[in-house]
Amino acid sequence: MPGGYEHAHDCAEGRRTALYSVLGQVPSGKVVSYGQLAELAGLGRAARWVGRTLGQLPTDPRLPWHRVLGAGGRLSLALGTPSGDEQRARLRAEGVNVTNNRVDMTRHGWRPMEHSG
Repeated sequence: MPGGYEHAHDCAEGRRTALYSVLGQVPSGKVVSYGQLAELAGLGRAARWVGRTLGQLPTDPRLPWHRVLGAGGRLSLALGTPSGDEQRARLRAEGVNVTNNRVDMTRHGWRPMEHSG
């Protein structure tokens, strides 16, 4: 029977797939904001949804969740929390500078449009 729930579930699944697909392309040493990731995945202005969805990832994802930051390069995971400390350590290991809880987006921001033919 045509149910609203099933369609909504498929839709959410498709959104997640699009999100993970774009996230998987963010290269080492580059970062992207929640809003930018939502736009690149064709999800419009869904920054909060992206944040919630990434917050529900399993602890050992192969996806580079640590490369996704808040607006203006702000780290939204608190220093001193396991995920916040892990994010900072991973970014530093990739050569990304974190200063005052921020990353310089002009230096480290991922701009895939510049690289497309």
